[in-house]
Amino acid sequence: QLQLVESGGGLVQPGGSLRLSCAASGFTLDSYAIGWFRQAPGKEREGVSCISGSGSSTNYADSVKGRFTISRDNAKNTVYLQMNSLKPEDTAVYYCAAEKAHYTRVFCGLHEYHYWGRGTQVAVSS
Repeated sequence: QLQLVESGGGLVQPGGSLRLSCAASGFTLDSYAIGWFRQAPGKEREGVSCISGSGSSTNYADSVKGRFTISRDNAKNTVYLQMNSLKPEDTAVYYCAAEKAHYTRVFCGLHEYHYWGRGTQVAVSS
C-alpha cells in the first residue's frame, strides 16, 4: 500500500529553520514526482515546491524562492523540504504528495497529484 508520512514540523520563531521529511513506503519513490503543499487556516491549499523523480528539476512558489529548498534521497525513499528564514505567513499544515511520472517531469499543480500524506503542522511565531 502506497503511503506518505510527513514529519519535522513544529513551532519556530521568525527567521528560524525547519526541515520537513516525506517518507514513502509501499512504492519506489524514484518513479514519482513529489510536491510539497501547504494549507493555512481559512485558506486554500497551495503549492510550495515540487521535484522530479530524478531530482534534477525543481520548482518553487514565488513566496518561498530563495528560502526553501526541496531535495530527495531516493535511496532512503525520502523527500525533504528545508525551510529557512521562516515567516509568520509560512504557518500552515504542510503536505507532501506523489504522482507517478517520467523521471524528468516536474509539476506543482494541486490536482495533478493523487497520493497524499496527512500533513505536518508548521507554526512560525514569536
